[in-house]
Amino acid sequence: MVVSLSRRGEVEPFHAMDILAEANRLKATGVPVVSMAVGQPSDPAPVGVREAAAAALRHGRIGYTDALGLADLRKAIAAHYGEHYGIDIAPSRIAVTTGSSAAFNLAFLAMFDPGDRVAIAAPGYPAYRNIMAALGIEIVEIELGADAYLHAEHLKSAHRDKPLNGVLFASPANPTGAVIPAEELAALVNTAEELGIAVISDEIYHRLAYAAPDVTALVHGAGLTVINSFSKYYCMTGWRIGWMVLPEELVRPVERVAQSLYISPPELSQVAAIEAFKATEELEKVKARYAWNRDLLMKRLPELGFSLAAPMDGAFYAFCDVTRHTNDSMAFARKMLAEAHVAATPGRDFDPLQGHRTMRFSYAGSHDDMVEALARIERWLK
Repeated sequence: MVVSLSRRGEVEPFHAMDILAEANRLKATGVPVVSMAVGQPSDPAPVGVREAAAAALRHGRIGYTDALGLADLRKAIAAHYGEHYGIDIAPSRIAVTTGSSAAFNLAFLAMFDPGDRVAIAAPGYPAYRNIMAALGIEIVEIELGADAYLHAEHLKSAHRDKPLNGVLFASPANPTGAVIPAEELAALVNTAEELGIAVISDEIYHRLAYAAPDVTALVHGAGLTVINSFSKYYCMTGWRIGWMVLPEELVRPVERVAQSLYISPPELSQVAAIEAFKATEELEKVKARYAWNRDLLMKRLPELGFSLAAPMDGAFYAFCDVTRHTNDSMAFARKMLAEAHVAATPGRDFDPLQGHRTMRFSYAGSHDDMVEALARIERWLK
């Protein structure tokens, strides 16, 4: 029997998931691992979300929906843009997706052809790079260096070297937590439009900024694509439900691709997600704990020799320079897990060139876990 292997499967592994798998293996043997590796809220979905799902199960309401999602959920998402951002978005421009991961797949397939050049920031979320590499899209990684976020001058420079077809950025960003200031976001989007570069704005960490109000890229026009998710602020990672806001011209192409790739997002998750927008009081208490954890890490990590490599503006990550302790963050992360029983993510996931110098610590867990993890790291380093 001949086994055919495509080169598309040779993408870099997602090292955070490898670390998580090893942490879970240790936990299964009774080792009390504290995980700061994966960007997953430790709280369950809001009560109303779970109750809506339970009711849907009792009524047997689980089947296919339209490829772009339930009309009621698309209306709820549109209403959210009016309430949270003060802008009007037609429900017809919204596509509900099987998590933001499916949204990225659909955006890349509908917007770009093999060989097109798309710019992303380094450090940045590894799935951007891996998915586009599998699709034959040329990735243009812009090393941020001392800059906290991607800005217009980065884009002009990269486009000048060789024209770009697209740019993808996140604010707040993973792994850094950095937020693009409102005026810089405007300049970035306007520059992309002037240069004829398609824009994808990853906004899955919106509502998790600590120093400034959220600003969606959609305020700068209807010709860009925004991707968001119920996973982070809404504590619904395993429900696999996200959304896109699309230019009118992209709605039908995305729908056609979605029909064949996914048929539809899971109806149970869609029904439940409608209730997420009603759970702000509950979710703000969760965010307050993140802020408490953030204050702790901002103080303690530098004291332990992990200097902050980016401002902790949002999300639930501390991105640190670890060169005081190591020049191999991958080996350091494995050793810390094996000996201190604390899991964190090596920077190689986020930056193939400079990632050996950095690590990402997630503070989405309980405050007690954060205190314990830092105490373990301190003892281990001594």
